[in-house]
Amino acid sequence: MASLWLLRRLLSFRQIISLKPLYGLINRFPVTSADAILSAYFRYCNLSRSMIYLDDNQTTLYFWATKNGSRKKHNLVLIHGFGGNSKWQFILQVAQLTRDFNVYIPDLVFFGESYSRNADRSDKFQAKCVCDGLKKIGVERFSVYAISYGGFVAYRMAELHEEMVEKLVIVSSGIVCRQDRKLEHVKKLGRNVVDLLVAKTPEDLRALCRMSIHKYDIGRWIPDFFLWGFIAIECCKEEKKELVQELLAEKPDVDLPVLNQETLLIWGEKDIVFPLEWAYHLHRHLGAKAKLEIIRDVGHAANFEAPFSLNRFITSFVLGSS
Repeated sequence: MASLWLLRRLLSFRQIISLKPLYGLINRFPVTSADAILSAYFRYCNLSRSMIYLDDNQTTLYFWATKNGSRKKHNLVLIHGFGGNSKWQFILQVAQLTRDFNVYIPDLVFFGESYSRNADRSDKFQAKCVCDGLKKIGVERFSVYAISYGGFVAYRMAELHEEMVEKLVIVSSGIVCRQDRKLEHVKKLGRNVVDLLVAKTPEDLRALCRMSIHKYDIGRWIPDFFLWGFIAIECCKEEKKELVQELLAEKPDVDLPVLNQETLLIWGEKDIVFPLEWAYHLHRHLGAKAKLEIIRDVGHAANFEAPFSLNRFITSFVLGSS
């Protein structure tokens, strides 16, 4: 009788206090701890975090910005792609780049804690938000280094705010690709692109790692609990899906304008997300003011596979004479 009474008490207690929130907290803990360490590292690199209201307070954009920037240094804006917030994507580059530049790193809208009530999902809107945010913190002239999806945003920044953008570095970004070729390539990947970029399971994240990194399969060494945590803390999943769908949307092929800024294109030789052929296509489109550098034996994620080579190219190009 006593054991039956205890069982009933435990069942009623379970109805009052669900373990689900506690499980969710435990699931997130390794990733939130790692994210906090990354934030501390960014502060160690002389960056501070700020929140900026835009678009009549409909949009909130978060920036990491150099504290007390030097007038002797060039301003460099880093634009991330899909795959976590800006800290996770630039962790291997930020220390060196902050020594050479005044660095400004936004979390694009719907990444990190940046958010908007605006329904616009275009790269033009992202570009407007970044440039408006930079103006608000007093940065009027700068060069841009952007990777993957960030390259689309950076291209629009250079197009729409030519007076602000001095030079442009685009890494592995499938800009100026005809619609039919883009759809054909998506089929070749053999996976739902939305599921890869807005992962639902650890296997989705592992597949993204395998496609992005050529030299080693980093995903196989990351335990499921950490990947589940990474998925759990990701915000704005539906909005991110809409960003991907906007890029993939079937539109008439419209030629982007040729940029007036000097542009450096950097590509991984083994990139299967945006194949090297697309780099040559973009290079031809941009013409004489563009230069292409290919990093051998590297895939899509050059920021992870070859961060020091990438930094050398960026520094030499941005600081070099026109």
